[in-house]
Amino acid sequence: MPLTRTHRRAGAAALAATLVAALAAPGVPAYAANPIVTNIYTADPAPLVVGNTMYIYAGRDEAATGVNNFVMREWRVFSSTDAANWTDHGARANIGTFPWAGADAWASEVEERNGRYYWYTSVNGNGPGWMNIGVAVGDSPLGPFTDAKGGPLISDSTPNSSGLNIDPTVFTDDDGQAYIYWGGYWGPRAAKLKSNMIELDGAVVTPTGLTNFWEAPWMFKRNGLYYMIYAANDTNGCVTNSNYACQRYATATNPLGPWTHRGVVLDQVSSTTNHAGVVQFNGQWYMVYHNANAPGGGNFRRSVAVDRLYFNADGTMQKVVQTTTGPPPNPGGPGGPGQPPAGTNLAPSATASTSHVSAWESLGAVNNGGVPANSQDRSNLAYGNWPQQGTQWIEYTWPSARSVNRVATYWFDDNQGIDLPASCQVQYWNGSSYVAVPGQSACGVAGNTYNVTTFNTVSTTRLRLSITSRPGLSTGVLEWMAFQS
Repeated sequence: MPLTRTHRRAGAAALAATLVAALAAPGVPAYAANPIVTNIYTADPAPLVVGNTMYIYAGRDEAATGVNNFVMREWRVFSSTDAANWTDHGARANIGTFPWAGADAWASEVEERNGRYYWYTSVNGNGPGWMNIGVAVGDSPLGPFTDAKGGPLISDSTPNSSGLNIDPTVFTDDDGQAYIYWGGYWGPRAAKLKSNMIELDGAVVTPTGLTNFWEAPWMFKRNGLYYMIYAANDTNGCVTNSNYACQRYATATNPLGPWTHRGVVLDQVSSTTNHAGVVQFNGQWYMVYHNANAPGGGNFRRSVAVDRLYFNADGTMQKVVQTTTGPPPNPGGPGGPGQPPAGTNLAPSATASTSHVSAWESLGAVNNGGVPANSQDRSNLAYGNWPQQGTQWIEYTWPSARSVNRVATYWFDDNQGIDLPASCQVQYWNGSSYVAVPGQSACGVAGNTYNVTTFNTVSTTRLRLSITSRPGLSTGVLEWMAFQS
């Protein structure tokens, strides 16, 4: 049974009725709640962040009340600049996008490469076999999208294909190598993609370590570690009835595994299927998924929801709390007081190190994607270097050079031995030593805010924040962001 993705919940019945009228046409803002849209049913959401906008690509459930089967003919796009209020851009691809296909617009995902957007879809071809994976391409996140191959990328004729070729997830690593994972009926599969993004590069492999995999993989990377979330339907801590599914996750140090199972990150939802994606946006991590919570919803009339996701200091994922309210607005930048600046934050993909961290604090706090409420906020962990005084440092290292021209620092102040610093400086590794970044603006030391420091673009594998304390005190950081130029 394939997983799908829907939209966000309206709340009270009277408000839901108002929304149906308001959302009748694409381009109208949707209400900020879970599910995110209620005038239609949607499923299998795939998030994508481009600049200051989060997009969600989702299939549409069209089954009538009482129809116990998937009726899906198109894929829709929704966007938000704050992860709470969503705009419906309508159907941007459908079965007709692929002349060789005939039915079943199931789970999909969009991946950007060199300014083009590749939409990987699960669709039923007209040839032998059942489900295939197709690829459409467009020059913007909203398309228009056209068939990129003239035939399926993956089908039953692909050597070592899955028992059900659905639910593609595509990930491009820091070195530019792209990977595709897919599969259903307990059959995960993976392969490299060529740089053209529409051909497999080598043999299809069977990943190991994805305990109780059923379908719906989603791959991403954080702090140099690869994460795979996926639907499982076992009754060993996942669900009480195997007709339903939870989201388990595994980690690996190589994009093709082997994987190590870590646990459940999303419990059973109100629909039998459970399909999710993970993305970082404006400094906060989010999980998008679907349920049956929209008015009139059901197992074949699902709706997309969005909630916040948090990581522990050791890189494990906290279980997502499913809400009916959705996340609070997180606009970032100007117009979003207290929110992280907008832009591509490179910090989560870096390895952090420091001159000293207190035994009871966590270096992992500096790039775990937390959004502090104030400088005393410990809810997303805190880095502190007590009892050290004078000049200390934190540092980011990437496996290959990154172009950086801005950082944002949120200082930690515990009103005890850790206080706001006297001064700070941003430095980079020039190949032989650390030097100050050129054209550096003032390195701010204010509390309860993101202190943004700009400088001329540098290309480096290592970036350092040098921090000088006030006399008799130590210093700390809640979040340190580094932005791609």
